[in-house]
Amino acid sequence: MIETVPDITCAVGESPLWDAREGAWYWVDILGRRIWRFDPASGAQRSWLTAEMPACIALTDSGALIAGMGSGVFQLTLDEGEHAHAALLAAPPELTPGMRFNDGRCDRQGRFWSGTMRLDSPELHAEGRLYRYTREQGISAPLVSNLVVQNGLGFSPNGRTMYLSDSHVSRQQIWAFDYDTDSGTPTNRRVFVDMTAHRGRPDGAAVDVDGCYWICGNDGGCLLRFTPEGKLDRTIDLPLLKPSMCSFGGAGMDTLLVTSIAAGRKPEDTGSGTVLLVYPGVQGMPETAFRA
Repeated sequence: MIETVPDITCAVGESPLWDAREGAWYWVDILGRRIWRFDPASGAQRSWLTAEMPACIALTDSGALIAGMGSGVFQLTLDEGEHAHAALLAAPPELTPGMRFNDGRCDRQGRFWSGTMRLDSPELHAEGRLYRYTREQGISAPLVSNLVVQNGLGFSPNGRTMYLSDSHVSRQQIWAFDYDTDSGTPTNRRVFVDMTAHRGRPDGAAVDVDGCYWICGNDGGCLLRFTPEGKLDRTIDLPLLKPSMCSFGGAGMDTLLVTSIAAGRKPEDTGSGTVLLVYPGVQGMPETAFRA
């Protein structure tokens, strides 16, 4: 079953996030510079404007959000006002004008990860890099480089495998890494899925309790589920062309909230920019909050 969250259209919807403490969903509209909140029990919606483009968000154990944005990693505080309050935490020196952060989340130990990309992503600029941020160590040196459109970040249930993709039409790859949960270091990069053999470009992702990896098939109008061995075992068709990221949540962790993109839409892209609730019949892994 697939439902649409009513009355919301995003230019570039991304980074859905379930907050079990509040029983509410959060996500961002990157180009709209907005954080959205939706309470599925009451149907209540509200949003906050941001001074910069918010690309990805994660919960923190202090109750705020941590976000990868246009000029760095920020702490976001949401209150009764119209605007989110942003405090800069770190900015890597490689994040030059014309770039921004993109996809990101916390690992199973509560470290925040996010990558960067050029704003003119249709062009082939492999200047994107992947970073790790902690309170104790700050922003890391780039741990993966030579990315065009960094995406698809995810972690296996035991945290020992890290996933990463590049959405650019020239790449369309998903990689797996061995992940040292003590140091937060990825090694042994290898191709997990070659998405040129499947529908859509790899965009945002989620991992379920079986260790299977769900990826949005952007431009393919679907969700794809791959086993830990990289075998496609399920496809869910969506009523839109450009799904951008999915995340598990809900009271039973059995709902996928799927964001999508409306920017640059064509007349035939029905539903683009809407937000979907998908019930796939499996449970997902809860997100670990950033250890502030």
